Amino acid sequence: MSSEFAGIRNYQERAVFDAVRTWRDHYPLISDDLLPDVACVALNRLPARYIRHEVDLVFYQSEKERLMAERLVASAVGFAFEFVQARTAMRARA
Repeated sequence: MSSEFAGIRNYQERAVFDAVRTWRDHYPLISDDLLPDVACVALNRLPARYIRHEVDLVFYQSEKERLMAERLVASAVGFAFEFVQARTAMRARA
């Protein structure tokens, strides 16, 4: 890949990773090795927001849009923890 594209990333990844780390203590049945699964489930529920620099999104996003994005991340991460926890419980019963 050309170096001019190296800085492009999905802004949602960092927000989801931070939320997963913050919420992990609320889900003691989910082991650390399942946290990436939680992040993947959450990210798949969110629209991708590609940026080059953190300031790009901050500059172009209104306060209302920022709050909505935070709510969407929280909802997606909450769903993901519940989903992974339920799937893990189902596998344990089988």
